[in-house]
Amino acid sequence: MKKNISAIAFTLFILSLFLVACGNNENMNEGTNTGSSNMDSDSGESMDSMNHAESSDIPEGLKEANNPTYEVGSNAIITANHMKGMDGAEATIKGAYQTTAYVISYTPTSGGEKVDNHKWVIQEEIEEAGGENLEEGMEVTITASHMEGMNGAKAIIDSENSTTVYMVDYMPTTGGEEVTNHKWVTESELTVK
Repeated sequence: MKKNISAIAFTLFILSLFLVACGNNENMNEGTNTGSSNMDSDSGESMDSMNHAESSDIPEGLKEANNPTYEVGSNAIITANHMKGMDGAEATIKGAYQTTAYVISYTPTSGGEKVDNHKWVIQEEIEEAGGENLEEGMEVTITASHMEGMNGAKAIIDSENSTTVYMVDYMPTTGGEEVTNHKWVTESELTVK
């Protein structure tokens, strides 16, 4: 009888350790998604919520750039920090397009805190854009899904930049999986390898 009680007590002890460990792991993962170590220093948004493997599809009406500084298939060094491990990473250029890129602030449709100064959403990813550049302070609807809760979100235009934007693949300098089809990096955020 004592052996059975001891076995049951031991099993319950191991089970409780397992449950405590799982609970701590969940809390650590939640901290990872919102912790300041994973925040874009420019925007305050969680970089873990950005898509690391986006589709290579481009928005309808987006035109390829004529004679881009960085040709498709070439390599460049990223000088932006939209995501952890991006600054200093070697990028492979997947596409180069002439458009207007916008910095926006929006509240995700999935809930959560407002995202300030998100870089970048382009002209062709804004429902109301048409062919005219949008003015600072204008409220618009986003059709991009670079981040969770972005598609369909109402946003305010913070600033605009007519430029060449690039879709890139890169290996984060912090390690981990390759980021594919990242949208977007502007020409000023790249430098010659």
